[in-house]
Amino acid sequence: MMEDDHDTQRPGAFSSPPCFAAAVAPDYFDPLMVDPEQARDVARWRKSERQRLRAERQALSIAERAAASAALSNRLRSFIAEHLGGAYGRCLSAYWPIKGEPDLRPLLAELHRAGVGIALPLVEIKKAPLVFRRWTPETRMVRGDWNIPVPPPDAPKVKPDIALAPLVGWDGEGYRLGYGGGYFDRTLAALKPRPFTIGIGFQSSRLSTIFPQPHDIALDVIVTETGAQVIRLAG
Repeated sequence: MMEDDHDTQRPGAFSSPPCFAAAVAPDYFDPLMVDPEQARDVARWRKSERQRLRAERQALSIAERAAASAALSNRLRSFIAEHLGGAYGRCLSAYWPIKGEPDLRPLLAELHRAGVGIALPLVEIKKAPLVFRRWTPETRMVRGDWNIPVPPPDAPKVKPDIALAPLVGWDGEGYRLGYGGGYFDRTLAALKPRPFTIGIGFQSSRLSTIFPQPHDIALDVIVTETGAQVIRLAG
């Protein structure tokens, strides 16, 4: 999938540069009190954490990753059925797994057969919001940005009602650490109405905080192989 790091802010968070935050409290950070030096500290810390978390994820064996992906798919299936009415007749944006991300493709094919519209995001213009094109198990994929398989240009454009976001890291407030390009948050800020957002990642990638910045958008739910953490339910 693509990247992240952008938009509005959740109330109730706190602040201090990451170099001093641990001395105050591990989750103490106020994203509204950002200065350039602090922003640079956060950027350096996030880069280091991305490298660490991605290395840990890539170190999983094929069998371990497959088992975690299957367990996560079961958790996501249950959440969609219980809280989103199965998403029947709605459009769900997913992602094509890369770099050791959880593989949900069997579940996506199952949801498609059950009447859920599936879409995949792609970059059409650099540094612009993502666009979404319809996907089915029969879609003949082409190579997109970063050589990620994406639906072809003749696949219909759609707007998702529900959006899955792959996580490099995440915290208990629903903030997502992605790959650093800002695409996902930029896209959420542009979509009206905003889709219901579900972060997808491994439980081991949970952080005490990602030190959210004013541009970061909290997700609605985090789903891992161990369960779902609800931040805000669809109303």
